[in-house]
Amino acid sequence: MTSVAINVTMFIMSNIKRFLTVFLLGLVIKAGVYVDLLGRRVEVAARPRRIICVGPGALRLMVYLRAQDRVVGVEEIERRFFRGRPYILAHPELKSLPVFAKGGPPGENPLNYEKIILLKPDLIFATYLDRGEAERISSKVRAPVVVLSYGELATFEEGVLFRSLRLAGKILGREARAERLIRYIRATIEDLKDRTSGIKRRPRVYIGGLGHRGSHGIDSSMGEFPVFRLVGAENLADTLRIRGWISVDREKILQWDPDYIFVDEGGLEIVLEDVRRNPSFYRALTAVREGRVYGLLPFNYYTTNIEVALASGYFVGKVLYPEKFRDIEIEKKADEIFNFFVGKPVYQAMKRDYGGYRRLNLLK
Repeated sequence: MTSVAINVTMFIMSNIKRFLTVFLLGLVIKAGVYVDLLGRRVEVAARPRRIICVGPGALRLMVYLRAQDRVVGVEEIERRFFRGRPYILAHPELKSLPVFAKGGPPGENPLNYEKIILLKPDLIFATYLDRGEAERISSKVRAPVVVLSYGELATFEEGVLFRSLRLAGKILGREARAERLIRYIRATIEDLKDRTSGIKRRPRVYIGGLGHRGSHGIDSSMGEFPVFRLVGAENLADTLRIRGWISVDREKILQWDPDYIFVDEGGLEIVLEDVRRNPSFYRALTAVREGRVYGLLPFNYYTTNIEVALASGYFVGKVLYPEKFRDIEIEKKADEIFNFFVGKPVYQAMKRDYGGYRRLNLLK
């Protein structure tokens, strides 16, 4: 073999090696296998560009991760019922996207598979699905389904939420943003707990008007209410030893006679109508007579608005322990938190819709 032939052969072999290296690297880059919150192994194309979000809170997490520009379709509930959700108020452009379902848990509100297929999603993020539902959706639309979670519905569990943020962040190339979110949440919770540590006498408090599959009145409450837990308030509903949403008997509320009452403003209209119909019940409560009733922005609207829960922690803390929160200007603090999570300071929009953080005079 001549030297020319040898050189040609070596050149060809070198380029074949280079091609194979690039090809194999391409396979690695092309797709990744991720374990979702159900423990399912899901193969996802690298850096998916076309995303849809299915179920309560899924779209909110995309906004938190600054990935809303990849969303190509939304549920109808995101377009029609956007009051009380900072992520939609901050990004109204999401309301102009095509609709592929009514919204809510897919088991209760079926998806329009034909519309989803037309949207050509690379990836579907979903919440509150079981394994069978996730696999069924994936097979019908031929797109991977990654299930995320906040924890128990209408709450947020730090460990579960953080796993969801990290998983979605890794898939989307938003790992740094996910870690910033986690650090911010941890630092905020730590600040609230530090401010309220060492307090010997803690006021007895009650939350009413909480949303739960719709709006409710004063008897709608919650055991282990996240906002109260942030500041170590003594939640009277915890004495019932029920975690999560509770419908509390009115005789029990009268028996408790809370030191402070907070009303979720998502249910405030129902509460005010009830005051007109049953004024004697409210007059029997010391907190109502003495002006210790306060409005909270709705934190549970299509599952948990994390930023609203944290901002409400500062408001509740300022009401219960004013000396510990003397430096906090609540509207400014709320906007700082909202801006970090959703990219815009939308407190005034929330205030216009609900009234904002304030004292309520139920007997006027």
